[in-house]
Amino acid sequence: MNNLTAEDIRKEVRENYAKVTESSGCGGPTDNTACCTPGIDTVEISSKLGYSEEELKRVPDNANLGLGCGNPQALASLKEGEIVLDLGSGAGFDAFLASKGVGSTGKVIGVDMTSEMIDKARENIKKGGYKNVEFRLGEIENLPIKDNYVDVIISNCVINLSPEKEKVFAESFRVLKTGGRLAISDIITTATLPEEFQNDLNLLSGCVSGSESAPVLEKMLKQVGFTEVTLKAKDESREFLKDWVPGKNIQDYIVSATIEAIKP
Repeated sequence: MNNLTAEDIRKEVRENYAKVTESSGCGGPTDNTACCTPGIDTVEISSKLGYSEEELKRVPDNANLGLGCGNPQALASLKEGEIVLDLGSGAGFDAFLASKGVGSTGKVIGVDMTSEMIDKARENIKKGGYKNVEFRLGEIENLPIKDNYVDVIISNCVINLSPEKEKVFAESFRVLKTGGRLAISDIITTATLPEEFQNDLNLLSGCVSGSESAPVLEKMLKQVGFTEVTLKAKDESREFLKDWVPGKNIQDYIVSATIEAIKP
């Protein structure tokens, strides 16, 4: 994998997540290597990630693809009228949940680099009748968002997929207003990944081999200007992570974490 360029990695991730749309999400009939627990339905997966039954019933059926490693809504503390940006918004699940939190005077923008995901998300806007949600095709390293525009950035198990995480955080800092905040669920490493994991492209798309340690991510965030940086590992997540790649004991090396920070 060391010989791959950033664009090679993005291409691999883009193609794998396009396949997810064909299979209607994690556990679907088409084989995929996305970060999910195969063999169980998306509602069960999302319940394990911390979403309530009410949240799961609130969105269009095929908005929830069963992907992710946590519930960024629980961190975001959204307020009426806020502008929310969802990095790697997929079919729109978290964006649609955020739309209720910000109300009719607020706005939610989802950005995803997979055109198939954007198409599905836009279909779901129509199905759900959402007036305050939009989706834009773009890379999270080069956000199609103007400076100082967003109050809150949410993301669910996406930044680990980026080969240029520093650029993601720099772009996040750029588009946030002063006082804006990050509320992210993602995967971090707790031990050095074996070389066979690091060189496995399937595990890259599966949210394993692209992950970084908490100290590395904290340093990146502070270098671009964020303050009040907090990363909290969720040790209980190892229970569902072990099923992402059966037989590999990946739960010994990674854990789901919450990442919060403020733009001063």
